[in-house]
Amino acid sequence: MAARFEEAAETARRLPPVRVQGYFNTWPAFVREGWETFASDEHEYRPLPPSPDAVDRMLETMRWVQWLEVEQRHLIWMRAKQYDWREISRRFGCDRTTAGRRWQRAMRIVAAHLNSPKGELLDNVCH
Repeated sequence: MAARFEEAAETARRLPPVRVQGYFNTWPAFVREGWETFASDEHEYRPLPPSPDAVDRMLETMRWVQWLEVEQRHLIWMRAKQYDWREISRRFGCDRTTAGRRWQRAMRIVAAHLNSPKGELLDNVCH
């Protein structure tokens, strides 16, 4: 399940940037000579866009976080983006082991919801 969150974070990173509609550039596009591109700072790494299946899995995984509290959501996504436990513990103001336990608790809540029969409410999961 943690792998699904990591895949969702990677898929979200690979999505194209959102741009404001209505603005456009009137400057004409021009082609540079080969020697002009050596000093250019316009080298931008663009990862391949995610597949439609990866986007569908990401959207499903993002629905899972609705079962969590806001702090738990932040913790899950920070770990999915492979933040170090030291950075996570600083963000939440706790020890690394406490952050790890909170992450495990959030993962248990998601797992309990995924394993529960449809329609059954889980109000007291892992409390």
